[in-house]
Amino acid sequence: MAAGENGSTCGAVTSVALSEIGEMSTAPHTARERALGAPSLPGRRPPWLRAPLPGGPQYARVKGLMRGLELHTVCEEAHCPNIGECWANGTATFMILGRVCTRACGFCAVATGRPVGVDLEEPSRVADAVSYLGLRHVVVTSVARDDLPDGGSAIFAATISAIRFRCPETTVEVLIPDLQGQAEHLQRILKAGPDICNHNIETCRRLTPRVRARARYDRTLELLRRARSWGTAGMRTKSGFMVGLGESWVECLQMMDDLRGAGVDILTVGQYLRPSPQHLPVLRYYAPEEFAALRAEALVRGFRHCEAGPLVRSSYHAHEQAGRAGIG
Repeated sequence: MAAGENGSTCGAVTSVALSEIGEMSTAPHTARERALGAPSLPGRRPPWLRAPLPGGPQYARVKGLMRGLELHTVCEEAHCPNIGECWANGTATFMILGRVCTRACGFCAVATGRPVGVDLEEPSRVADAVSYLGLRHVVVTSVARDDLPDGGSAIFAATISAIRFRCPETTVEVLIPDLQGQAEHLQRILKAGPDICNHNIETCRRLTPRVRARARYDRTLELLRRARSWGTAGMRTKSGFMVGLGESWVECLQMMDDLRGAGVDILTVGQYLRPSPQHLPVLRYYAPEEFAALRAEALVRGFRHCEAGPLVRSSYHAHEQAGRAGIG
């Protein structure tokens, strides 16, 4: 699924036991990591991962609007820790094409199953919500719809067009699934003219089969290369990955190099948080200093902007990310 807010496409956990993943990496891998001193074996969540509980009149307003328009948000479905902050500020990330994903990623809280149909009126309702909230920048994502012949690309395009018609001053960011690598599906979305096209790489090449079943590391890079080549003039590309799943520092840097090689402009890096005991375990909590070091590494590599922090998710502070990348 594109909506996995730690990142993007959902996929099923493979038959490899979770304990085997844990054995692969439980300690820092480099002198830099040891010097920064983040705990390698997580127990309780460290204090920097505490987020305020959602509430307040603006939060209630946004929630009421979503229920009234029968819309879904990745904020709720993916159990995003920033929902209180974002909704209190009147922002939300819309999740189209239903709330049931055809994949079952080992990191993602979104429900998995067999989706039913497509809501053709959904694009206009999303545009209504954007107008009502007065959003200057909107993020639209979706579950993976491998059951649909077009992968859901027509609804993505229609949603972009509806927002453009209703709110012409609003910039539009899409966080899309991998569309099973089908070029024509991606072209359909890009022709609608999003300002930012995001597809998350989620994790390093070595861990991809375990973390993102039915996804492929190289397919993600190819989608991002195509988006850079086929997008409208001025469109930015974006991707992100999680840490804490057993990746090494060297593998983090390799992901950055691979993404820059694909022409990605904006990078997000956040801590993986286990949604339930049925999901992949957290193998390590990264300290704020490590996220600062990762951000510095990203900027040295030429990313226009990098948002890196313990609670960072794909659409966290998305409007500010867009502005720093020259959008809006």
